[in-house]
Amino acid sequence: MKNIWTIAKREYNNYFNGPLAYIVALVIFFSVGAFFVNLLLYGQQQGMYGAPAPDPNFLNVVFVFLMLFLSPAITMRLLSDEARMGTLELLLTAPVRDFELVAGKWLGSVLFVLTLVAFSLIYPIIYNNFITPHIDYKLLISSYIAVILMTFALLGLGVGISAMFSNQFASYFIALGLFFILWFVIGIPANFMSSGGEIFSYMSISDHFTAINTGTVKLGDIVYFLSLTAFGLFVGTTAIEIRRWR
Repeated sequence: MKNIWTIAKREYNNYFNGPLAYIVALVIFFSVGAFFVNLLLYGQQQGMYGAPAPDPNFLNVVFVFLMLFLSPAITMRLLSDEARMGTLELLLTAPVRDFELVAGKWLGSVLFVLTLVAFSLIYPIIYNNFITPHIDYKLLISSYIAVILMTFALLGLGVGISAMFSNQFASYFIALGLFFILWFVIGIPANFMSSGGEIFSYMSISDHFTAINTGTVKLGDIVYFLSLTAFGLFVGTTAIEIRRWR
């Protein structure tokens, strides 16, 4: 565990030593902020007419949608760049297990994104002061649980793909393609199948996120995200082991 934490801290600090962290933060907060201003104005108009204020949880939908495109950028260099520069071989000679290396890289990226998630709390806090009745805190907590679980899964799969390639751009586009399939494509057959479509619906990452984001927290949805995370870390660990024995 000490090795994992040491690697995680190193990776977390590395994000802020380059422009990537600031570009990702700018894209997220500019986009979510624009939607927030619209929500704030719309909410005030709703309140004037006595109608229920709109649900602020769709801001997290915007956050997660952006993460589909940004998380491959966050993870693409973690192991691919190490392999390209030849530093991966040095890491493999250190007293660090393959899983510790992969998990440490993943945890560093998770801590970075969770930092952005923590800052995004400013939006519901401000919004809560402008509407009556106030927002549903249980629903808000459920929404942030959905964001955190999505973060775990996307970054876990991204790190796993990064471990498979020496080219970081290949890692980016393959991860982006996988996320596109999981979010948009894989659930489509369920709409056209009279039976057996449940498996495709279950594999759709957007369905699980939507369920938790709207306040329906089920064990099956949590297991789904944790399984994707574990699968990504397993793939990454296996890829590193293969590199070690080449």
